Amino acid sequence: MNTVHKGLLAVSSLAVLLSLGACDRFDNASTSTGQAAREAADDTRRMGAAGVDKIDDATITAKVNAALAADKDLSAIRIDVDTKDGVVTLTGPAPTPEASAQATQIARNVKGVSSVNNQLTVKAG
Repeated sequence: MNTVHKGLLAVSSLAVLLSLGACDRFDNASTSTGQAAREAADDTRRMGAAGVDKIDDATITAKVNAALAADKDLSAIRIDVDTKDGVVTLTGPAPTPEASAQATQIARNVKGVSSVNNQLTVKAG
């Protein structure tokens, strides 16, 4: 065998060995990538579940605000509504104790509300 053939044989052998090594790394990488994808999907599901709680609280807040605005006795009053884990907190002014109690009842009637923390202050008349 001449020197050129030996060189070609060496280069070809090296190319085959590098390809085989890359295949092994590819298999390991695809296994790692598959596992990483599964872990990312699990994380997304967990974050999605947490996101649902936040959306539900925001939805509850919006529904309580809409219900208060629809009530003729309370629509002109600026009542702040905050919701955390289904617990609605009402803050701001109320013209009378009856209006304050009515705001509590309206909030309680919204689906998803577990309790109402009425912190409305009745204006002295």
